[in-house]
Amino acid sequence: MASEKTTLAGLPALKNEPLSNYTFTKTGGPADLLAFPESVEQVQTFVDYANENKVPLTVVGNASNLIVRDGGIRGLVIILTHMRSIKVEGNTVTADAGARIIDTSDAAGAAGLSGLEFAAGIPGSVGGAVFMNAGAYDGEIKDCVSRINVISRSGQMHTYENAGMQFAYRHSVVQETGEIVLSASFDLTPGDKHAIRAKMDDLNARRAAKQPLELPSCGSVFQRPKGHYVGPMIQEAGLQGHIIGGAQISMKHAGFIVNINHATATDYVDMIHYVQRHIKAKFDVELHPEVRIIGAEPDESAVVHHDGAFD
Repeated sequence: MASEKTTLAGLPALKNEPLSNYTFTKTGGPADLLAFPESVEQVQTFVDYANENKVPLTVVGNASNLIVRDGGIRGLVIILTHMRSIKVEGNTVTADAGARIIDTSDAAGAAGLSGLEFAAGIPGSVGGAVFMNAGAYDGEIKDCVSRINVISRSGQMHTYENAGMQFAYRHSVVQETGEIVLSASFDLTPGDKHAIRAKMDDLNARRAAKQPLELPSCGSVFQRPKGHYVGPMIQEAGLQGHIIGGAQISMKHAGFIVNINHATATDYVDMIHYVQRHIKAKFDVELHPEVRIIGAEPDESAVVHHDGAFD
């Protein structure tokens, strides 16, 4: 079924739009309704629309650490990547939720502000990075974010200070509350622009050398279990290079699953379960996905009427 244009509460949207057009894995079924708010006010409008019409609402950032199942997503999906303003004021960088964390790191570096270098190669959005307390190279979002503006699913605005976010490894409180991150402010430390840029370039070179950036993937698939490293365990279990459908455990980094031949989301999910079973059997270690897996199985489809109602 081809996608088509429509409007919701006077704002443009798409119907039956394949989410594979937006995910980094290049997989995923259609969104019944898909919209790209460009401001906080438009996010509010879509939240109100979903509530008034009893339509499920799903929020997506840059879709870099995300698997959307092949049945797609029922209801309304909003992708925040059209909200991407980044402002530098003094030692503080404030970015919209849809801004790339890479671009936010670059803006900080260009302003001679240190503290976001670790994020120079993380492909997610600011909202996604805050949502899951993204981290790399011994840095995490919790180390530098100071204030987070959110909207609740009922449409109420709220500002969190760092402590209120209950940050932990790949966790923040908004994972429980369902609140939507609108923007975040990072309090950083003045430093030498050239030294900051050199550190970012070094981290990006290390990332490019170790990670399969040349192929579609969802990034690091599993959380790191205490006392273990995921990639070496997968290698020791003899799983590296294993293929299911069009998905493969990367030969470059065993902690990644790459799309080598028109993989489906089902291929990805089946591979995740395959790895979990084998690592549990060999090491008695439970692997938990770092990647978010959302959406419906292929047989859980729905028909959207022009008024937004569902069958």
